[in-house]
Amino acid sequence: MPLLASGPAHSQASGSGSMNQPVAPYRILGNLYYVGASDVTSFLVATPAGLILIDGGFAETVPMIRKNVETLGFKMEDVKILLNSHAHFDHAGGLAAIKKQAGAKFAASREDAVLLAAGGRGDHVFGDKYPFEPVTADRILKDGDRVELGGTTLTAHLTPGHTKGCTTWTMKVAEGGRSYDVVSVCSTSVLPEARLTNNARYPNVAADFEQTFRTLRGLPCDVFLASHAGFYDGLKKAERLRKGADPNPFIDPAGYKAYLDRSEKAFRERLAAEKTKDKAAKP
Repeated sequence: MPLLASGPAHSQASGSGSMNQPVAPYRILGNLYYVGASDVTSFLVATPAGLILIDGGFAETVPMIRKNVETLGFKMEDVKILLNSHAHFDHAGGLAAIKKQAGAKFAASREDAVLLAAGGRGDHVFGDKYPFEPVTADRILKDGDRVELGGTTLTAHLTPGHTKGCTTWTMKVAEGGRSYDVVSVCSTSVLPEARLTNNARYPNVAADFEQTFRTLRGLPCDVFLASHAGFYDGLKKAERLRKGADPNPFIDPAGYKAYLDRSEKAFRERLAAEKTKDKAAKP
C-alpha cells in the first residue's frame, strides 16, 4: 500500500472493500493473535485473566472480528481491555460496538480520546468528513503508560503526526524458550490531504513526526506489526506461516527498519516539497 495513500481517505475510496475483506484468524506468536480484516488490523492478546483487543476496524468489521475471536476458541465477552492505534474511522469505527458487546474498559491517549469521544469530528485533516460512533475512554494514557492483564504488559508509546495522539504499542511474547519484542506501529504516513507546513490546526505536526521517527527507531523490535497489514506485508506473512515457514515470518526486524526508512524518506520529501512551494508562493 502506498505510504502516502493509507488512512481514512484511502479507506473511504475503498469502502468496505479491499481493505476490509474477511481473512482467517491465526496465532502470530506466543499469546498474540490476528483477528482483523484483510488490511485494517486487529490484534488479540490472550491472558489467564481475559483478553486484550487492539483496534476495532470499520463499523462493518465488528462481525468479522467477533467471528475471528470465536473461531480461535475465545469469546468476545472475555475482552477486558480495548485499545486503539489512532482515531480514524477505519481503526476506531467499531470500537463503540465492541466496547458495548464485551463490556470492556477502553484506554486511549489524551489527544485521540478527544477525537474518539467526538466520533472523529474535528479531525485536524478531515474536519467532520469521516464520522463514526463516538466512544469514551475509561482511562487516559500518557507516553510510557503500561496496560497490564493476566501477567501480560503492553506499553503505550505516543507517536503523533498521523493523528495527534497516534499510539504505538509494544509488548513481549514468549515462545520456544525465547522472549520476543513486538512493536505494533500506529502509522507514520503523511495523508495526501494533510499539511506539514503552515498548519494552523496542527502547528507542530512536522516536529511531532520527527520525534515519532526517533521514538520508533529507539524501540527494540523482533515482531513488526502495524495498523495496516500492508505496512508489514501481513497477508503474505500469514500465508507463509500457514504453510509452515520456519523461522516465523513475523519475526522481521529488518522489515521494521526498512518500513521506517521508506516512510521517513517519504516524510522528508513531502516536507521539503511543501517548504519549496511555500517559498515560491511568497511575494
